[in-house]
Amino acid sequence: MANKQKIVVVTGVSRGLGRALTNGLVKAGHTVLGTARTQSAIKELVTRYPSPHRFDVVDQTKPDQIADWVQSVIGSHGAPDLLVNNAAMINPNAPLWQVPDNQFSELIDTNIKGVFHVCKQFLPAMIERGTGVTVNLSSGWGRSVAAEVAPYCATKWAIEGLTLSLAEELPSGLAAATLNPGVINTDMLQSCFGPGASSYRSPEEWAETAVPFLTKLDASCNGKALTAP
Repeated sequence: MANKQKIVVVTGVSRGLGRALTNGLVKAGHTVLGTARTQSAIKELVTRYPSPHRFDVVDQTKPDQIADWVQSVIGSHGAPDLLVNNAAMINPNAPLWQVPDNQFSELIDTNIKGVFHVCKQFLPAMIERGTGVTVNLSSGWGRSVAAEVAPYCATKWAIEGLTLSLAEELPSGLAAATLNPGVINTDMLQSCFGPGASSYRSPEEWAETAVPFLTKLDASCNGKALTAP
C-alpha cells in the first residue's frame, strides 16, 4: 500500500511548500490535483503538468468555489487517497493590538475556514470509499507561540484542535493528522525572519523527505500531531 501511486490533493500550490510538494509528488509518480488563487501560477502548472494532473484557480476563502471544485474533481478523479490542506497566510509582524480587523478576518477565512470547507467537501466521498488520509498543515507556532504573529498562531492552534477532534469522528480506515513542516525558507518565513530565513533549508530540500513521508501515511496516523522529517 505504501508504494501505491496515489491521487493527492494539495491546496496552495502556487509557491512555497505547496509548489515544492507538487513537484516532488509528480516526480514520484503520483497524480496531483491542486488549487491556488494566482492565475499565472496555475496556468504554468497546467502547462508543465498536464492530465492526469489537474490545477485550478480556487479562492480558499470562497466556500462555493471550493464546493464546485471538489465535486468536479471527485467526478473526474474520484476521492483522493491523500488530502493535504496546505494553503495559508501569515500576518505581517505586528503586536496584536495593531493588526487590522480585515487582516485578522482574512487569516481566519483562509487558514481555518478554508480547511473546514475543503474537508467538509472531500470527506463524504473518502468515507464512502472507506480509505483516505487528511493532513492539515500546522506549524511550530501551532504548538508554541511567538510575539507579533498572534493571529497566525491562533489559526494554527485551531487547526490542531479541529484536526485531532475530526480524528475522533472518522470511521475505521480513514485518518486525519496535523503536520508541523518545520522551519523552511518560504516567503512566509521571510516575512517574519527577514534575511535570517535564508539560513534554513529550501522548500525543495524539504520536499525530498516530506513527499515519501506523506505518501506512506495510512490509517495508523489517525489523531497524531506529526512533524515532517
